[in-house]
Amino acid sequence: MSDTPFGFGLPPEEPDDGDEGKKKDPQSGGGQGPANPFGFGGLPGAGGMGGGADNPFAAMFGSLNPTDLGAAFQQLGQMLSYEGGPVNWDMAKQIARQTVSQGTADGTKDASVGAAERTAVQEAVRLADLWLDDATSLPSGASTAVAWSRAEWVEATLPAWQELVDPVAERVGTAMGDVLPEEMQAMAGPLIGMMRSMGGAMFGTQIGQAVGVLAGEVVGSTDIGLPLGPAGKAALLPVNIEAFGKDLGVPKEEVRLYLALREAAHQRLFAHVPWLRSHLFGAVDGYARGIKVDTAKLEDVVGQFDPQNPEQLQDALQQGMFQPEDTPEQKAALARLETALALVEGWVDAVVHAAAKPRLSSADALRETLRRRRASGGPAEQTFATLIGLELRPRRLRDASRLWASLTDARGVDGRDALWAHPDMLPTAHDLDDPDGFVHREQIDFSELDKMLGEAAGGSAGKPDLKKDDGSEDDSKGDDTE
Repeated sequence: MSDTPFGFGLPPEEPDDGDEGKKKDPQSGGGQGPANPFGFGGLPGAGGMGGGADNPFAAMFGSLNPTDLGAAFQQLGQMLSYEGGPVNWDMAKQIARQTVSQGTADGTKDASVGAAERTAVQEAVRLADLWLDDATSLPSGASTAVAWSRAEWVEATLPAWQELVDPVAERVGTAMGDVLPEEMQAMAGPLIGMMRSMGGAMFGTQIGQAVGVLAGEVVGSTDIGLPLGPAGKAALLPVNIEAFGKDLGVPKEEVRLYLALREAAHQRLFAHVPWLRSHLFGAVDGYARGIKVDTAKLEDVVGQFDPQNPEQLQDALQQGMFQPEDTPEQKAALARLETALALVEGWVDAVVHAAAKPRLSSADALRETLRRRRASGGPAEQTFATLIGLELRPRRLRDASRLWASLTDARGVDGRDALWAHPDMLPTAHDLDDPDGFVHREQIDFSELDKMLGEAAGGSAGKPDLKKDDGSEDDSKGDDTE
């Protein structure tokens, strides 16, 4: 029986991760309890609510005392009448907001951001951008800097979560319609519609809980290596930054500035590498398309589905109804996503270290703290692994950081950052295994070719436009697309 959603298996833990991830309390959010297919035992949105996280309706219905009963039935009616996509995102937002309002396990509550904190964040991002000018050739990518509460983070990032999760969840709705013979689908229409509504609610509840927990940990909009917030908007969460730096013995201003450096570096990368966002999200979509549905198991569930027992659907999910298909295409999609995420995080790690090391006495300590935080598999990594079926391996991140640092030494800042011009120029998973081989590989010199093309273009001025059979004109523009 699989303990992960849709039967996803997580990659094995890397030896250099230590035992931290294996010793975590499954109720902490960093592990996965056997009864919860989504791996969020003891979530704030479900704790102390009768069924807890095993009951997808617990976070929505509360303890079902008389004062809550009317609202519970109202929400149940809304759930059954849902006719949208594969995930009930209205419910997801509602559950996420409820989870955030209850605070984190350490007792920290969400709070509105005051004027002084907003000013402090804006100044930190502004200074961070100045420092990054010396560490990267990519210009600033943040047109504005904002300070968010946890609730504001939820609202701002849900569109990105929808783009990430919908391709995976879509497999549920499609499979439900495909398992019945065509002549029976019309007769079973109401039943299938009810199951889809229930499935959307199940996804919405679990995703809402996951995002709500994540909102209690993240310090910015790019913590998991993906651009979750609006483009050009560098965002930090003051309440989480304070919790992050509480026991580090580092001045609060230095912690804020170091995290602002990371946020601003991510913003530069995603703003000035136009193909990167679609590359990452496309890899998620490609991975989702390769998920194979266990139609025999789903047929059995449809045949025995009892509308009065909606939790039967969650039991089916827990039993591993969806499995990644072991095909070359599926493996390639997963490897492409893992490598791209490692390269993004490795580049940010290397660039931020170069900018912070000469200026912040705590740079080394903060860098290692963030690396350990990533390696320990906290809620951020666990959420991504749960919703997408992928865990970013810390060893790959460290390898990528070393490779980018070596590239800086060998080719300079401009030569290093020039590799982001096109996805085909980036290091591959094999290059992460052999960084020296990639760093010292002979570079193709395009300068002479550019000169020849420029002279040819100048020489053809005023002459008839002759069509080229070799497609060289198209090739000269090919680097602008993925």
